[in-house]
Amino acid sequence: MKITIQSKAGETAFDCGENEIILHSGLGSGLTLPYECASGTCGTCRARVKLGTVEVQWREAPGYLHLKPDKGDILMCQSRPRSDCFLQVLSQVKIFEKFRPQVRHGTIENLRRLTKDLAHFMVRLSSPMSFEAGQFVLVETDGLSGGRAYSMVNFGSETDRIDLLLKRKPNGGFSEWLFAQERVGANLRIFGPLGRAAFRPEEDRDIVCIGGGSGIAGMMSILERAAQVDYFLRHRGEMFFGFRTLDDCIYLSQLARYSALAHGNLDITIVLSDEPAKTRVHVQYPMLKLASGLVHDVAVRCSGLVQDSCLTFVAGPPIMVDCAIRALIVAGVNAGSIRYDKFS
Repeated sequence: MKITIQSKAGETAFDCGENEIILHSGLGSGLTLPYECASGTCGTCRARVKLGTVEVQWREAPGYLHLKPDKGDILMCQSRPRSDCFLQVLSQVKIFEKFRPQVRHGTIENLRRLTKDLAHFMVRLSSPMSFEAGQFVLVETDGLSGGRAYSMVNFGSETDRIDLLLKRKPNGGFSEWLFAQERVGANLRIFGPLGRAAFRPEEDRDIVCIGGGSGIAGMMSILERAAQVDYFLRHRGEMFFGFRTLDDCIYLSQLARYSALAHGNLDITIVLSDEPAKTRVHVQYPMLKLASGLVHDVAVRCSGLVQDSCLTFVAGPPIMVDCAIRALIVAGVNAGSIRYDKFS
């Protein structure tokens, strides 16, 4: 079926099968359709149906809260076409060429429970995928409706393996499914890569990362990419990762390794929100600093790089992302220097 998009950049069109999600098909066709979470929670991929019929698969999606369905508003990430459609979106829709997302199948080959509510799992892909450090994929499995967004922890070009970090949430369908029993060998549907909070070494800027909880995942990918190109030989970086307690901290040995490879140009601070930091540095990993408080407050207060000349990456729970963005802007950082993908 033909989907025509009217945006501030004019009209463009793409083909979409009746079983395909409109957003996925448009992104896979190379269009810069608006989105953030791509899973129904944020409302960014809103469009207004002017002609044609669509089927909405999740009418209770949180992203519908501020839409007007009676006016024809839809979330493209929750809609499949039932005829040719003419849609209006508010942003500029253009063509991009790099790393177009597509559907792949994957198999869980390894799963490690890092804490009581965090698990790291590896997915073997049916075909190689290239992505930018900081991007994410949507993951689906049979028996559960809709996709869940997870950032890649690893980084690789044309890799057939992605590492993902999952946080167990009360009544979280996919996380409860993954934690319920041994899932090695389970089949998944993967759509990606997605996300605009990407680190590109060629941009040649100092970087700051502020991550809360499982938001550390994409930033581990950024650190791996930076290590591969020896980025911190000529640039500086500051990383602030927030956890509730010291027992909740993950990836400490990997973080210590990245610090050791950075020629003294990378500062990593672990921020504890629910207990005081008893020492200024981690006892086992003294290259990692410790602090107490909310991660975005500590980052803005302690950073020497929070300014427009650097790129700042933010990831974590939506409320933490909002607070961090506000704190950065109040501190004088231009919004164009802040990169984030808000999903939950």
